[in-house]
Order: sequence, then C-alpha cells, then structure tokens
Amino acid sequence: MRSENQSSMSEFCLLGLPIRPEQQGMFFILFLSMYLTTVLGNLLIILLIRLDSRLHTPMYFFLSHLALTDVSFSSVTVPKMLMNMHTQDQSIPYAGCVTQMYFFILFGCIDNLLLAAMAYDRYVAICHPLHYTTIMREELCIFLLAGSWLLSCASALSHTLLLARLSFCADSTIPHFFCDLAALLKLSCSDTSLNEMVIFGVGGFVIILSFIGVLVSYGHIGATILRFPSIKGICKALSTCGSHFSVVFLFYGTIVVLYFFPSSSNSTDKDIIASVMYTVVTPMLNPFIYSLRNRDMKGAMGKLVRREIFLSK
Repeated sequence: MRSENQSSMSEFCLLGLPIRPEQQGMFFILFLSMYLTTVLGNLLIILLIRLDSRLHTPMYFFLSHLALTDVSFSSVTVPKMLMNMHTQDQSIPYAGCVTQMYFFILFGCIDNLLLAAMAYDRYVAICHPLHYTTIMREELCIFLLAGSWLLSCASALSHTLLLARLSFCADSTIPHFFCDLAALLKLSCSDTSLNEMVIFGVGGFVIILSFIGVLVSYGHIGATILRFPSIKGICKALSTCGSHFSVVFLFYGTIVVLYFFPSSSNSTDKDIIASVMYTVVTPMLNPFIYSLRNRDMKGAMGKLVRREIFLSK
C-alpha cells in the first residue's frame, strides 16, 4: 500500500453512522432534536445557577461547568455529523480532523474529572457536614477545576503531538462519524506502539483516577449511612447525591455494558454506539436528571418562570 506523508494527506473520509441511506432523514431529525435539547437544557442549567444566589455553592459550581463541558463535548462531533448526513459530503480536512480529535479528548477527560470532583463534594457534604464550608472553600473548588483542565489539556496535547509525527497510508477512510484516535491510528503506516502506550498510560490514568475517586467517595458515603442507619439519613443522602449518582451510573454504566459484556455486533459498531452515548445521549439526559431530581433546581426554575411572567405583564 502506498505511503503518504501526513502533510500531503489533505483530508479524510468519515463513513458516519451504520444506518441505511433511506433512514438518513429520520436519524438527522432525531439527532438534531437531541443536540438542540442538549444545548438548550445545559445552557438553562448554567443560567439558573448564575441567576439564583441560593445555587452559588460548590456543588452547583461544578454542575455549571459540567453543563458547559457537556455542551462543548457534543458540539465537537454532532454538528459535523449532522452536516455530513445533510450534505452527503463525508470529507473532513486533515487539520479539522486533528482539531476535532483534540477537543474530543479534552472535553471527555474534563467530564471524567468533574464527575470525580462532584463525588468528593458529595462525600464532604454527607460525611463531614459540620466542616463542609471549611473544606470546600472557593480556593479548593477553583483548584479542582483548574487541575481538571490542566490534566485534560496535557492528555489531549500528548495524543495530538504524537499523532502529528505519523505518516498515513493511501486509504483515508475512517469507519466512524468523527475523527476517533483509535481509528486514525489504524490508518497510519508508521509505528504506533508509542501512541498506543500513551493511550493506555495517560488515558487510562485519567479514567481510572476519576473512577477510583468516585468509588472511594461513594464508598465512604455508604459506610457513613450504614454506620447510623435511619430513614431520615437515607432520604437525606439520596436527596444530596441522587442526581449525581444517576449521572455517574449512566456514564460508567455505558462503559461496562458496551465493553465488558459480550455483544453480537463487531467492535467498530460498539465503538460508534459508545460514542453516540457519550456525545449525544448522556449530555442530553444530564439536564433532565438534575432538574427533575433536584429540589433546588426546580425552585430556581419556578422562580425564573414567575419573574418572566411578571415582567411580561
């Protein structure tokens, strides 16, 4: 197979979702509706948190940034996918492909780390309620957020720089709806062992660090509840961390179901299904989970609606 230098590889071809041509229109409307719901729902959460002073707490500080990350995460891949479905033009420039891959990794890592930071916040709220304001200071919240961004930027940049040193073969077809790093490595004619090692090392570190943080936090929460079992304590714990636990269960549950349970579909289809869950479904459901299960969010929503009705009179 003829080898080409990366600089002469002007564009790639995205095959998109494994759906029939006659179903393109139906899926275009479906994913457009889901994307608009994601953007509007998460922006509404950010707006409510900014406008309601009662929500200016560490938990909602992290939630507002999680909502912003969800919008960004979906916007990296979904608009391009919708454009390809509408125009039937599946090409993407080399620079655009690498940029898309960078931001996909960036916001994916931030999402993981923010879930861990929110789990720690819930641990402090339930296990150390009297010291909550002392521990969860503004400086600590900013430090956790900045650390998430710095670690995610370093992870995404390491993958991008290592990809830039590779050469690609004549085949430029990516069997995905976006520029997935693993799919790009399969098209390379160069030795990708270092890239794969960094994926398992750096990528695994971010995911495992986040997952361990969530497990340890909820482990301590569970132990605290079992130490003093009561209906009131259980209800308080569910009220305090029920929404976050639902999001964590949805996020990591997808990984477990798709990658640890056998499936009749091939690995490429499983990767695409997982990516659709991460970039479309989960970010869309998060606003509903936090608004429907959270009394403070519903109160802020009602306050905003009443104010709009009053101003419109």
